[in-house]
Amino acid sequence: MSRSSLLAVTTTALFLSVAPRSAVSAVPTPVSVMPLPHSVVAAEGRLPITAKLTVALRGHDDARLRAGLARALRRAEERTGLTFARTPQAAYVISGDSSAATLVIECGAAAAAVPVLGEDESYTLAITPSQAVLRAPTVHGVLHGLETTLQLLQGDAGGWFLPAMRIEDRPRFPWRGLMLDVCRHWQPMEVVKRTLDGMALAKLNVLHLHLTEDQGFRIESKSFPRLHEMGSDGLYFTQEQMREIIAYAAERCIRVVPEFDIPGHATSWLVGHPEIGSAPGPYVIERKWGIFDPVLDPTNPRTYEILDGFLTEMAALFPDPYLHIGGDENNGVHWSANAKIQQYIRDHDLKDLHGLHTHFNNRVHAILARNGKRLVGWDEILHPDLASGSVVHSWRGPDGIAAATALGFATILSNGYYIDLSHPTVDHYLNDPIPPGSKLTEAQQKLVLGGEATMWAEWVTPETIDSRLWPRTAAIAERLWSRQDVRDVDDMYRRLGYVSRRLEEAGMRHLSYIDPALRRLAGDGASAEDLVLLREFVDLLEPVKVYQRGRHQPDATQHTPLTGLVDCTRPDSRAARGFAAQVDLYLRNPKAPAVAETLSAQLKQWDAMARRLSDGLVKRSPRLREAEPLVQALGAACGAGRDAIEILTHGTKPPARWREAQLSALERAGKPFAAVEFPIMPAIRALVEAAAQP
Repeated sequence: MSRSSLLAVTTTALFLSVAPRSAVSAVPTPVSVMPLPHSVVAAEGRLPITAKLTVALRGHDDARLRAGLARALRRAEERTGLTFARTPQAAYVISGDSSAATLVIECGAAAAAVPVLGEDESYTLAITPSQAVLRAPTVHGVLHGLETTLQLLQGDAGGWFLPAMRIEDRPRFPWRGLMLDVCRHWQPMEVVKRTLDGMALAKLNVLHLHLTEDQGFRIESKSFPRLHEMGSDGLYFTQEQMREIIAYAAERCIRVVPEFDIPGHATSWLVGHPEIGSAPGPYVIERKWGIFDPVLDPTNPRTYEILDGFLTEMAALFPDPYLHIGGDENNGVHWSANAKIQQYIRDHDLKDLHGLHTHFNNRVHAILARNGKRLVGWDEILHPDLASGSVVHSWRGPDGIAAATALGFATILSNGYYIDLSHPTVDHYLNDPIPPGSKLTEAQQKLVLGGEATMWAEWVTPETIDSRLWPRTAAIAERLWSRQDVRDVDDMYRRLGYVSRRLEEAGMRHLSYIDPALRRLAGDGASAEDLVLLREFVDLLEPVKVYQRGRHQPDATQHTPLTGLVDCTRPDSRAARGFAAQVDLYLRNPKAPAVAETLSAQLKQWDAMARRLSDGLVKRSPRLREAEPLVQALGAACGAGRDAIEILTHGTKPPARWREAQLSALERAGKPFAAVEFPIMPAIRALVEAAAQP
């Protein structure tokens, strides 16, 4: 897992187009669905959607199906402005003859009251100019099909409609998750619920809640109340609230898997129960991030007494058969310094700290097994002696997957899906639990359950978390749902723009949070023009990648306000990506005057924006003083880019040492500052390099 030491995923940033176009037939109205269905066959015509819409139900019918249908149609009403008729029997639903219904839903059977791994989630959707028919073996398939139908809904001068087509759809992996850290920065109920709504739209089906950490113990324990009372600053979910979350998730076909991180990352456990630590207390909640020494004592009977009671209590609270114990980043400092623990290793022939860790994990495994639970843990739990049936959650990537499956353990991949690290969407999208050309045997591949995006919360608050979660997580969801050969990056980005708006309609705040945040940053004296310029500037920036933010803001703690410039920037700048595409097009044909003019005009506009900000708002706003070097860097970079275009367009020879001077200036301009960076710099550098060629 390693939030502190995970290496950046090394994937190409080139916009590859390698997906087979057969994944979606060429249709007059482009399919803008994410995840892309398993099969789409286009047809002629369209099904009008009007205020006269009616729905007929055939086969199984229950409260969960009705609630999902009501949610879907309410979102359709809000989007279209239409008001669908309510009937006495139930909202939107007609009885009797279904031949005149706009939408017919045929459901084979109920799904499990609480979703379980491996359920049938498939569905088919047939849309003709007269009717849409959604068929599924279970309610879960119906709910997935409704999400697809909502994404297909579109409008033009002729009104609202569904394009005619036939879809057959099913997921590639049964475990499609999102890990949500509510410990580093507390994320309350409203964040969890709206995240579940976004997950349902993207057809993710596992919410992995990271509930204990050095910075907070976020679940109520009635057996050991000092855990949450002393380890949480009063910020935790009561058991009643957690039941509400579990029920809310189940209504949306989502399982809830809790994580209680042990034996390391355990400071919040030890604040209330220092007697189970491997070193003398007292302990206090950590306010910064990293790998800390406190760790549970695996030789102390009291440790297992508390774990047995607590995990038994949690097993009753969380119905899912999987329970995550973390198990990562135990640095061994306190174990190595404790003579009693070292003697225990020798007495039990455990060889080393890893052997002791496995001994601990197996005792926890036994506690979980007695309660009908399967142990899940990060890569560090892997050991030849680990109890069978355990699941290895890999943050280390292909090597971790290969090592775990070679020993017969089921696995989940999160390496490459760390959305908190601010990588562009393409990096996540081309990352695959079983990539093309995988060397895993067929038996090993069957052990790969799927993957999880991970949202660690060192640098997010309830205000900003959606901007890190969405829409990039929808691309990860597609990787886990859609066929392996769906890898067209350009088409993914096209569809991602549509799904981003659908996510906003479903309540995500990744777009809406930005304007209030910018107004706060600019200050009360900012004019409307100032705010337009600031928005244009911020849209050119991205947060620094991997773990660089901690190096830029080394004094930040859990109490530091996250309301600065970096918190207004978002990963994967659309403006920068579009500029890079235009530069690539231009460099393939430098004599193309239209593209050259477009690029030069864009650079001129950005340069003017930087100058106006530098002379105005940046000088007036105390919060924006940190942006002054950045606006100056942008101006320098734009000048270098325009000079390069002039040279390329006219075929002139640059002055002596022009290349070296420009690249040196771009290197200075491109250095991250205030925890942000300009993603347009590589494209401008490419212009300079091209202009310097003979």
